[in-house]
Amino acid sequence: MAGFYDALETRDPGERERDLFARLPAQLAHAKARSAHYGHALAAIEPRDIGSREALARLPVTRKSELVALQEATPPFGGLNATPPAALSRIFMSPGPIFDPEGRGADYWHAARPLFGAGFRRGDVALNCFSYHLTPAGSMMESGLHHLGCAVIPGGVGQTEMQALAIARLAPSGYVGTPSFLKLILEKCDELGLPARSMRRALVSGEAFLPPVRAFLADRGIEAFQAYGTADLGMVAYETPAREGLVVNEDMIVEIVRPGTGEPVPDGEVGEVVVTGFNADYPLVRFATGDLSAILPGASPCGRTNARIRGWMGRADQATKVRGMFVHPQQVAEVLRRHGLARGRLVVENEAGEDRMTLHVEGEGAGSDLVRSLEATLREVMKLRGAIAWRPAGSLPNDGKVIEDARRYS
Repeated sequence: MAGFYDALETRDPGERERDLFARLPAQLAHAKARSAHYGHALAAIEPRDIGSREALARLPVTRKSELVALQEATPPFGGLNATPPAALSRIFMSPGPIFDPEGRGADYWHAARPLFGAGFRRGDVALNCFSYHLTPAGSMMESGLHHLGCAVIPGGVGQTEMQALAIARLAPSGYVGTPSFLKLILEKCDELGLPARSMRRALVSGEAFLPPVRAFLADRGIEAFQAYGTADLGMVAYETPAREGLVVNEDMIVEIVRPGTGEPVPDGEVGEVVVTGFNADYPLVRFATGDLSAILPGASPCGRTNARIRGWMGRADQATKVRGMFVHPQQVAEVLRRHGLARGRLVVENEAGEDRMTLHVEGEGAGSDLVRSLEATLREVMKLRGAIAWRPAGSLPNDGKVIEDARRYS
């Protein structure tokens, strides 16, 4: 099994399905008994009756978009947790804010398998440029790398000159982080005349892996693979050398449902990604991520037999991921409210592989002081930099859209 993480990846699909649904009733019983939220949501459900996808599809959906309200009503985790906060390893705070628990199990976030699929092996040195501050992505990847036996440079985000120096001096063989940030670091290496030839592989996530960035990395001899995960579930699916979609991680039941419902759609149809996992600490059942994707037909040519999804295809709601961070409509409203403005629309675009966001505001224009103040508020509320553009009164579309994702993914 040298080319695979373990034998689970190549087992008969029917065997995998039988195993997952043989284990599911016990997981549902655990969630019902130990989680206040699922004690209520599954009150009328007999767990032993849920032994198939058809039966699972009858259970209620818990939406990521509901977590902020749930957690405000029942701190800190909305009653979804089965392990009390004091017994956890870490507690994270993602934008929203949404609080995410991390338990004490090895490879808690299921990151080792996607990293192995991207070519990481024992003895590799990896530069981890996901954030280590409050959000879980840095810890998520570090725990998977450690599980594989890799050494980790905890680079985090920002400080491109220091990151470039780390590559030149420490010669990491791999990178994990957003693809656009890897491109920025490598360009900084070029600018400073620092070598970056040691970098041979990467696992990227947190944003769309756009063709110009993929080509840029390939031209430098870096094999980069994308993965899809969330701060709630960990790593859900990952790209393999076949380069045909993302293979669903083991120990995950993935459904694609019609947005706004819990109704599964036919394979190939785009819908919302809904995941049921086997996490004992945070037993999420039919967790609707808000992300769009579709099931690909057949098995991967790489030999892995699990289902494949097409990858991240946008959001089922208006929440949008920018440079690895979610931006929510309520954040746009907060920026406008602080400055007494009535209407605005956040437009997210991509230029040369880098996300750019501009807040379009209706008004007659304003001086540079107000523009700077708006930019500062935008940065404070969203933790991201953005530009301000003034539009004539009544010129923004009357379609209820607060965030427009104008990026192109093909």
